[in-house]
Amino acid sequence: MKAYVLINASPGHALDVAQALQGVPGITAADAITGEYDVIAVCEAKDVASIGNLIVEQVQKVEGVFKTVTCLAMR
Repeated sequence: MKAYVLINASPGHALDVAQALQGVPGITAADAITGEYDVIAVCEAKDVASIGNLIVEQVQKVEGVFKTVTCLAMR
């Protein structure tokens, strides 16, 4: 299962958040972006519960992460 996680970072922390997420098991990509959100991360796990655990235990605990929105891929 794949999910895209849209992240709002604290001001000035977008690049730090993207860098901190790179290399985390289950996160295949993390990039600072322009627009309404500051960072987008691509997550992969075996099921929805595992995606949720990854976001709560890994993504949301990164310093500078303010808010997340998760978009599950439909394929």
